[in-house]
Amino acid sequence: MPELPEVEALRLGLNKKILDKKILSVQVLKPKIIAGNGIKRIASEAKTKKFKEGLKNKKIKNVQRIAKNLIFELDDKSILLTHLKMTGQLVFVDQKREKTLGGHPITESYINDLPNKHTCLVFELNNGKLFYNDVRMFGYMLHYKNTLEAREKGHFKNIGLDPFQKEFTLPYFKNEIREKNKNIKTVLLEQSVVTGCGNIYTDEICFASKILGERICKNLTDKEITLLYKNIKNILALAIEHGGSSVSNYLLADGSRGNYAKLHKVYGKAGQKCLVCKNILQKKIVAGRTTVFCPHCQK
Repeated sequence: MPELPEVEALRLGLNKKILDKKILSVQVLKPKIIAGNGIKRIASEAKTKKFKEGLKNKKIKNVQRIAKNLIFELDDKSILLTHLKMTGQLVFVDQKREKTLGGHPITESYINDLPNKHTCLVFELNNGKLFYNDVRMFGYMLHYKNTLEAREKGHFKNIGLDPFQKEFTLPYFKNEIREKNKNIKTVLLEQSVVTGCGNIYTDEICFASKILGERICKNLTDKEITLLYKNIKNILALAIEHGGSSVSNYLLADGSRGNYAKLHKVYGKAGQKCLVCKNILQKKIVAGRTTVFCPHCQK
């Protein structure tokens, strides 16, 4: 699943291509995608009709992000909200057949024949077409009258602050962390305090902070919490700058691969030498996820 830096890089790329473009029409090829965000979704002709009619002739004024959700803001104040989940993908093809794409997975055969069997939605804009593809169909695209309605329906329930919000301060982070009787990796992965720290970046943040991911939050010192706070902001910002990690076949909005994987210190490197102390990096399951760490550098 793409993490915050990958979604943010995709957002920035799409903003260069589709701002102030009008949605001329919408094809709904897989009604499940617009029927809800749960495991069980009930598609209907009424939902499909409402979705299509609600978007027709609307202009895309901005593409924002809340956690790992992309928010397409329209000129009537309504929003088109999408989460790519495991295999969602957005591909914009302009009138010259040039592609702007991002998502997971990406292959040449997957994007050269559009729409294809995995295409769920097609948005015809006045400068090209935007395709939403999804192999496993865990993702979704939902239309709300505004962001408030999405929040009222519980869409962002239990989601913490974005690490780049001004409200994400060190006092806020310290206060939230001190109350948690869980290990730090669990807290970062569950997104309830701060969003965007998936498995990749949690391992990198913990290593940079010299803290084992299994440490219990309430037992961390002020110094350790401060290091975590600084590294959350610094590592995620650096990952965005490098287009994310693209550790599998996730591509960015310009079709390129994120380069932050080249800067990984521990993620995916179990059995290799630690870049700091030269001891062998180890792995274990923490918070249900494979966790790579240095037993010498991290305490």
